[in-house]
Amino acid sequence: MSLSQRLAALLVCLRDPQKVASFQRLCGVEEPRLHGADAAAPEERGGRNPDRSADPEGGGGKLRGCGARNGVRNGLPEAGGDTATAKAGERESEATLQNRVQGLRRNSLTGEEGEVFGVRNWPLFYLFSFGTELGNELFYITFFPFWIWNLDALVGRRLVIMWVLVMYLGQCAKDVIRWPRPASPPVVKLEVFYNSEYSMPSTHAMSGTAIPLTLVLLTYGRWQYPLMYGLVIATCWCSLVCLSRIYLGMHSVLDIIAGFLYAIFILAVFYPYVELIDNFNQIYKYSPLIIISLHLALGIFSFTLDTWSTSRGDTAEILGSGAGIACGSHVAYQLGLVSDPPLDMLPLTIPSITVTRFGKVILRILIGMVFLLLMRIVMKKITIPLACKMFGIKSDDIRKARQYMEIELTYRYITYGMVGLSITFLVPCLFYFIGLS
Repeated sequence: MSLSQRLAALLVCLRDPQKVASFQRLCGVEEPRLHGADAAAPEERGGRNPDRSADPEGGGGKLRGCGARNGVRNGLPEAGGDTATAKAGERESEATLQNRVQGLRRNSLTGEEGEVFGVRNWPLFYLFSFGTELGNELFYITFFPFWIWNLDALVGRRLVIMWVLVMYLGQCAKDVIRWPRPASPPVVKLEVFYNSEYSMPSTHAMSGTAIPLTLVLLTYGRWQYPLMYGLVIATCWCSLVCLSRIYLGMHSVLDIIAGFLYAIFILAVFYPYVELIDNFNQIYKYSPLIIISLHLALGIFSFTLDTWSTSRGDTAEILGSGAGIACGSHVAYQLGLVSDPPLDMLPLTIPSITVTRFGKVILRILIGMVFLLLMRIVMKKITIPLACKMFGIKSDDIRKARQYMEIELTYRYITYGMVGLSITFLVPCLFYFIGLS
């Protein structure tokens, strides 16, 4: 067998959904065996026929029955099946049903819900549920502001620059390669929020690789701490996020490996220019016009979708947030609201935690997050109807209207642009006036 054939066979093996299903079973994920009334008519409940193959895209998750196992089909003994085996199967079914969980993160735009599944290892379930949140919006909207408001604004700004580059290029790669999610069955879909997106590469894996590694690159030498601590934390962070996506049934092993390597490649190419980009954003007089125009053009012209998915909206959020944070840092710098420590003060020492300092951190987080959430809610309420009126699209069904490209790009870009502007300008202004700077 030639080298190319071996490589092709390896790629096919790494993409095999059975590998994902095996990892899920190893970690204690299983489909609950149905019996009694629950098993009478799975299709009447809206569930998929367990004997049918899944949509190659991964399909919307529904409660599924199981085939014949141990002389039991859906909890009822098969003709000729051993009675003791059937009873044992029923007891096992009951134990599994007691531990069944509805899938995570229902998609409000499509109405999809994750499958109902059984859990035999709750610590791993909570660990990987936390790990996947490290690549979701809730984490980003709290983590980046925390760095900018409380720890180191320079590190926070440059971290966002790299995050935008990595996530944007990752989303574009997905829509160029267009590989579907792992097939279900055999994979159990624990989460369907991103199920409409393509699978290759995993942008969760890219984010989970880029953020901790960029933090180490930005902070080592600027802050005093042992390098080994940073590398250990980065490794654990990256591993947790990557494994969580396999656990949830959203990516193949190949998707994860490709996402990890792609993120490393992007860091190697663009990280040397992050200081230049940050200085341009702050100092150059017309940088806001260039930033807004560039980010908007990338969102409109970079790629097209054959069908709707959450990918386009996520990309608009990423670009809008990045543009808003960059423009906010420009305004804040020009007004003298933000000043980075001089070079002769480096490396910085981690300050001791006092009651006063801890209290200010908590107040900044509470006040700042309330401001951001209110800004997000208000901007959505304003921009969606306004965009519908501007483009002549009926707003009776908001869910459907939000899937039009004109509406989706407009409201997400403006909404998250204002959120980003708030992070680096409006909220710091508020802190300045109330004495929390």
